[in-house]
Amino acid sequence: MTINNNDNETFSRFGKKFQENMCQLMLEDRPFYDQISEVLDINFFEKKYLQIFIDTLMKHREKYSTHPNFEVMMTLLRTELNHHDKATAKQVREFFARIKSSDGIEEAMWIKDKAIDFCRKQVLKGAMMKSVKLLKSSSFDEIEKVIQDALKLGTDNNFGHEYHKDALARFEIINRAPISTGWDRMDEICKGGLGKNELGVVIAPTGAGKSMVLVHLAASALRQGKTVVYYTLELKDTVVGSRFDSCLTGVPLNEMRDRKEEILSKIEGIEGSLIVKEYPTKSASVQTIKNHIEKLKKRGIEPDMILVDYADLLRPVRTTGEKRHELEETYENLRALAQIYEMPVWTASQTNRGGLNAEVITMEAISEAFNKCFVADFIFSLSRTVQDKQANKGRLFIAKNRNGPDGMIFHSFVDWSDVTIKILDRDEDVDSMQSTAEALTLLKKKYQQIQSK
Repeated sequence: MTINNNDNETFSRFGKKFQENMCQLMLEDRPFYDQISEVLDINFFEKKYLQIFIDTLMKHREKYSTHPNFEVMMTLLRTELNHHDKATAKQVREFFARIKSSDGIEEAMWIKDKAIDFCRKQVLKGAMMKSVKLLKSSSFDEIEKVIQDALKLGTDNNFGHEYHKDALARFEIINRAPISTGWDRMDEICKGGLGKNELGVVIAPTGAGKSMVLVHLAASALRQGKTVVYYTLELKDTVVGSRFDSCLTGVPLNEMRDRKEEILSKIEGIEGSLIVKEYPTKSASVQTIKNHIEKLKKRGIEPDMILVDYADLLRPVRTTGEKRHELEETYENLRALAQIYEMPVWTASQTNRGGLNAEVITMEAISEAFNKCFVADFIFSLSRTVQDKQANKGRLFIAKNRNGPDGMIFHSFVDWSDVTIKILDRDEDVDSMQSTAEALTLLKKKYQQIQSK
């Protein structure tokens, strides 16, 4: 039988004859086996005798790391068929006899070209069957992910870093393309800021300033001419926009209406581009964000950095009933998002009760799922006691840093009135101040000095 070599070949052609020829090629052609075995599941083959044949071949390869010839394969099958019924064993023997006596496969090159399509089709069929079950629970994000994963099968042609062959690559400068945090001292320890493929997490208790920190990080990127997408899951997009107005212009929030023209004039000079996208709490998942990014890209908008305010308020892609596992998967998916689009991703996480009035918040205080910390590349906390809030101060603690040291504490000036966060100079000792009034006076004086530089 000759299979029609046509680019428009349909999946209906991947039937019995195609599958038999594919099995034969896997035995006869070792390079082809090496290529296809990475994505192949024996259940892709619809006939039991083909499943047994390939399973026997794959077990031998896995155990001995050698590729069997026809004689070795015959011996392997004799042993294997003792465990199967006579009818199935007969089918295996007949198939083996046919391929052993054949003169080769006429359409071998075409079958090799279409093998990945066959595997993808079989995975897609399984994904669609799974999706039918998911429809009952209205798990649409999970359905979309299952289908997309099926369609991506076989698209990764990177076999990995070959230690000897690719040795020179290890001496090349890795282009992280970091985006500055806006704090020189912070940039020093994380080698310029958060880089491509990296996930950064801000830890803080309720009301301490998680959103404020994220706005600062986004505003810093805007000043560098970057395209920033800010996802808000708690506040109105216009409220977040007003915070950017204050942060970027220095105009206090309570004076914004009276100084509208000044604000509009100042933001015209900002080179970067900002999109604030609002989703109601628990209405959006990481998949939702991914879909939104794809829509932006179709419009010619290429984000340089995204911020999610904040990840704990995202809806899980898969509902398991275990909040801890759902949160862990959410953070894993955010890290994957950073890798897919090769950009930094910032988000925030709530602390548990232990972090509410702590002098310094460590990773142990992270809420719900500590394993969130494992996937992040850079983590810092913002701690503000009641006294700190009265004095417009706080402490930034570097909890995790893949690109440098951690464990440092930075004293900071934190002022909600104009969404200002400044890391103070090394020689400033905020905690030695005698009173709240004295602290506030000195801090504002220092901030004015910073502004005038």
